Amino acid sequence: MTTLFISDLHLSADRPDITDCFLTFMKEDTKGIDALYVLGDLFEMWIGDDDDSPFHQQIKTAFRQLTDSGIPCYFIHGNRDFLVGKRFSDETGVQLLPEHTVIDLYGKPTLILHGDTLCTLDEAYQRYRKKVHNRFIQWLFFRLPLAWRQNIGEKLRSNSGMANQAKREDVMDVTPDEVVKIMAQFGVRAMIHGHTHRPAIHDLSVENQPAVRTVLGDWYDHGSVLVCNPDGNQLETRNFAESYRT
Repeated sequence: MTTLFISDLHLSADRPDITDCFLTFMKEDTKGIDALYVLGDLFEMWIGDDDDSPFHQQIKTAFRQLTDSGIPCYFIHGNRDFLVGKRFSDETGVQLLPEHTVIDLYGKPTLILHGDTLCTLDEAYQRYRKKVHNRFIQWLFFRLPLAWRQNIGEKLRSNSGMANQAKREDVMDVTPDEVVKIMAQFGVRAMIHGHTHRPAIHDLSVENQPAVRTVLGDWYDHGSVLVCNPDGNQLETRNFAESYRT
C-alpha cells in the first residue's frame, strides 16, 4: 500500500533531463501503487489544452498509460499550469481536484494543495494570482491564437523570474499563521504542498494539537517524491540519468 506525491517538476522541452527522470518514475515507481497525486507546476508553462506539441503528447501518453492500468491519478493546479483543463483530463484520465482538497491518507485526513495561496506576504503575487484566475480574463485569453498565448506566457514567465530575484526569502515562503489558519479551517492536522521548493517535514501545533506540514521538493537537480504508506511518510529523491550529470 503506497501513495505517491510529486510537484514542481516544471516540465519543458528545454529540460530533457527532468523529462527523462519523470518518464522513468512513471514507468518504474508507480507499479502497484494506490494513487499518484500531482500538486501543481507539473509544467513550466501551460497556455491551453489545445497546445498539442509532441512534447506535451509525450507527457500525456505517460499519464494515460498509468490511468489505463487502473491506477488513479489526481492533479491540483499550480501557479504555472493553472490553465490545465477538461480536455487534458479527458485525454489522460487524470482527475482534476479543487485547489484545497482533503483526502483520507491511510486513516489520516490530509489537506493537499499547491501551496501558493499560503504565501500571503507576497502581496504582489497574490494580486497577480487573483487577476489570472478571473474567469472572464481566462475566457479572453483562450480566444487569442495559440502563438500569441505562447508569447504572452513566455513574457510572464520571464517577468516572474526577475521579480522573484528581488524578493526576500521569507516573502516567497509560506506564512506560518496562514498555514495554521487553513489547517484549522479544514479540520486537519496534516498538510502536503509544494510551490516553495523547500522539501521538509515540519512539526507544528494547530488548536493546541500536534500537526505536521510536508513540503514537496522541485525537480531541478533531481526528482523529488513523497512516499506514503500506513507506516508513515518519507521524502525521497530520484537521480537523473548518468548522461545528464555534471
